Amino acid sequence: MIPRRRDPIGLYLHIPFCDGKCPYCDFYSLPAGSRTMDDYCGRLISELFLWGEKCPRFADTLYFGGGTPSLLGADRLSRLITAAQKAFSFVPGAEITVEMNPCSAGGFDFPALRMAGANRISIGLQSALDAELQFLGRRHTARQAWDTAAAAQRAGFRSVSLDLMLGLEGQTTDSVRKSVAFCRDAGVTHVSAYLLKIEPGTRFFQQREAFHLPGDDQASDLYLAACQALEEAGLFQYEISNFSVPGKESRHNLKYWNGDEYLGIGPSAHSFFGGRRFYTPKSLSAFFQAPQYLPEDPDESAIPPGGPEEYTMLRLRLSEGLTEAGYQQRFQTPIPEKYRKNALRFQAPGLTLVDSQGIRLTRRGFLVSNQLIGEILW
Repeated sequence: MIPRRRDPIGLYLHIPFCDGKCPYCDFYSLPAGSRTMDDYCGRLISELFLWGEKCPRFADTLYFGGGTPSLLGADRLSRLITAAQKAFSFVPGAEITVEMNPCSAGGFDFPALRMAGANRISIGLQSALDAELQFLGRRHTARQAWDTAAAAQRAGFRSVSLDLMLGLEGQTTDSVRKSVAFCRDAGVTHVSAYLLKIEPGTRFFQQREAFHLPGDDQASDLYLAACQALEEAGLFQYEISNFSVPGKESRHNLKYWNGDEYLGIGPSAHSFFGGRRFYTPKSLSAFFQAPQYLPEDPDESAIPPGGPEEYTMLRLRLSEGLTEAGYQQRFQTPIPEKYRKNALRFQAPGLTLVDSQGIRLTRRGFLVSNQLIGEILW
């Protein structure tokens, strides 16, 4: 038997089933069916064991994303957790997250899921205001999200996250603060707050002329208001769109931004494993027949996976930023002086902070992070 490497990886299982497509969503999802879900879980389990035999590793995170993983129900999710634990051997205290939609969480067997080893729940709230939920085409109420969080907490889940959406039609800084207050009062330990982006291929993209989203300046005000309100509620920013009680950060998502290895299984799942980035095509039928794992970017001129440029890009999404200690540990060399000089150009306008500890983006810098990171690198 091949000995397991000591550096643990993260596992991501994509659950592509939904009970309806939200108009802004561009994730790969399909209508749910009991037989299809049973067959799909069997396929996932087979893939888990194939990967576990091919690449014997320990795992310290498991994330069920979607789609709507809660549609599988506690029994199927428990079987998948057990299979993942057998295939990869989990380290003690491994983080196991399940995403939930409040629509599918009524009557969900949270105690059974907790008994299976899950210890973190992520709930798609998006807004605590009915008008904003209606604009987003959500099929749940704020009360249902509240009840879902409460049921998870009663079952022993000590890490519960809520998602918020910013930059909606008619949204104001006051309505953002109301949604943040809802999260605070619900006693959750983590909030993800994303600016709405209209993606091609979505219903919102087709209907984009029919509504009026906030302009850049107003969207910036909404984002900054959310950041301030969340901090006042005891949820501190650790990444552009993520806030938590200290010690309750998403350990799985931190793998993405730290440049650590993770393996994604399921149609549309992405991986960074063995020094390569690859993905599985968005096709459930193809996944059933013979799962493919294709290179993310075959262009040889692309940024090398795991290299200094990619690591810098990912780390600058974090509030901690690109640290001198972390860079030296990863690459046995100091942060390039070019990066420091480039970042210093944006310190006076209040977009970056550069010191002996490293380089960080401010909250205002986060608002233009894509452009800013490019300026720092090149």
